[in-house]
Amino acid sequence: MTGLADLSLEWLGFPLQKAQKDLQQFERELAENAAEYQRKKAAEILEFHLKNNAYYRELFEKANATSFHEAPILTKTDFQQPLAKRLSAGFTTKNVYVNKTSGSSGEPFIFAKDKYCHALTWAYIKQQFGAHGIDFNRDLQARFYGIPLEGLPKRKEEVKDFLMHRRRFPVFDLSDRVLETYLARFRKSAFAYVNGYTSSLLLFAKYLAKKEVVLKDVCSTLKAVFTTSEMLFESDRQFMERAFGVPIVNEYGASELDLIAFENPSGVWKINQTTLLVEILNERNEVLPYGEAGKIVITALYNRAHPFIRYDIGDNGILDFDQQTQTLFLKQLTGRTNDIAVLPSGKTTPGLTFYYVTKSIIQDQAKVKEFVIKQTNVDSFTIEYVASEPLSETEKAEIIAANGRYLESGLHFTFVQKTALERSRSGKLKQFSVEF
Repeated sequence: MTGLADLSLEWLGFPLQKAQKDLQQFERELAENAAEYQRKKAAEILEFHLKNNAYYRELFEKANATSFHEAPILTKTDFQQPLAKRLSAGFTTKNVYVNKTSGSSGEPFIFAKDKYCHALTWAYIKQQFGAHGIDFNRDLQARFYGIPLEGLPKRKEEVKDFLMHRRRFPVFDLSDRVLETYLARFRKSAFAYVNGYTSSLLLFAKYLAKKEVVLKDVCSTLKAVFTTSEMLFESDRQFMERAFGVPIVNEYGASELDLIAFENPSGVWKINQTTLLVEILNERNEVLPYGEAGKIVITALYNRAHPFIRYDIGDNGILDFDQQTQTLFLKQLTGRTNDIAVLPSGKTTPGLTFYYVTKSIIQDQAKVKEFVIKQTNVDSFTIEYVASEPLSETEKAEIIAANGRYLESGLHFTFVQKTALERSRSGKLKQFSVEF
């Protein structure tokens, strides 16, 4: 029986039933020969945009490209143009799905998907969540996300939440007072799953641990918690599984594309090869072999309204391939390409390394709720943290010493205790940033 979530998409002109049927066929083709399927679909979408998208054709010709693997690497800067200029022939802002990226990279832009492509995205999302026993038409979602604070944008989100069977838990204020009201909602409602930003769910888990409450004990219908949009460290996963009493499932996606990788029930971070082609490239834009780290570049195989061909999403990662299961998976997500710290010696390191090293020292300090690190000069860093009491001089010295051992000596650290950390307009927390 078709539920309200599915019907609402059909009513809005997104052919979900067709997309679900087609998805099954695409996956049969993928299973028969994954490499040939992706080669064929990449060639088809390239040919389409070369014929129908003047903006992309100009970029392609400017690069003197003659094939897919010579196609220019697109970045967010390439999309800092009016949307109407970037749409393919036959598409207008009136007959496509239009949205805006969160801006967590510092380069937000408006994008479009044709309605079939957007329906295919939802068909794939439904399938992946369904593998964990989640039914969007039946199961109630607790959604730990941001939300526009007023006006029409807020009302639109509220309508979408109603149609998609989800209840919003805004993440802009996660004080104990607010988290107590959130816990009360779980006591009263039959939530089947939680979906939200990793840092926000970790804060809720820490609150539950302090109250000595396991969420599954007060909300027996809970099946799983899905984390997204921010790094999930293994120690945090284990902590959250104890606090929530259900499995933690990690997803990696981008609103302008699709789900990129999603943990299957076996715990493998499986790459979406059905609607996307994912490549790992080095600084010379050469494809790297499995197991090597580089920038993540993605092609949307079914978006005809807007070209996302060899699009540098702004993240670094490592792909690998499981011969036994014939599964391409994301072995590691190593952080954003624009969050690289350059040290006085000339050494470069992913900014999240600082976060990870610092976390290894303070993770046992229950008083620290969350923290971020900002590089303010080549040798200077500020650690902003929320805690019930200030870090001691001994704790600060341990953090400085650990970063010196693992990264480089002679670095200067400033510690700033705050009542709350600054989040993006969407509610995401940037764990490391370069600010000079």
